[in-house]
Amino acid sequence: MSLQLDHSRHSESENKFPIIILTDNIMGEANIGSLFRLADAFNIEKLIFSGTPINLKSNRLRRTARGTFEKVNFDHTKDIIDAIESYKSKGYKPIALEITSDSVALDTLNLKKDSKILLIVGNERHGISQMVLDVVPTKVHIAMFGNNSSMNVSQATGIALYEISKTFLTFRQK
Repeated sequence: MSLQLDHSRHSESENKFPIIILTDNIMGEANIGSLFRLADAFNIEKLIFSGTPINLKSNRLRRTARGTFEKVNFDHTKDIIDAIESYKSKGYKPIALEITSDSVALDTLNLKKDSKILLIVGNERHGISQMVLDVVPTKVHIAMFGNNSSMNVSQATGIALYEISKTFLTFRQK
């Protein structure tokens, strides 16, 4: 018989993945809460919000985040381009998660063992702004097989974090 484990039986990893999520004006409180949970679940370095400041007093955000906003390292930036340039100068590779004319499938992304990722995700309605796409050379999309051409930003971020962290886990096992 299989028993479902509760949170007290789950072991936390001290190893952080070298990933920072940078949002391009995500405003939905449920999506923001979900991003906090994903950042915690994948043990990434940081979550950075740009554009409209987040409302940590929102009941919807708090219910969705389930307390992870108290554990996850996060920040807010007024200028997303400055943030991208700053992290590039620190060795992070900016990657835009967006379907574009020059994006490649996420599962074909070629990472190196010492890669540090700045994963940029876009607004719920408009995606990543053209201004950001113009300064980020690497764009990836999630291969989709139905008729719809997009998915919810937090779902897409979860898929991207899974694919990227899987690659990093492979490096650690070698």
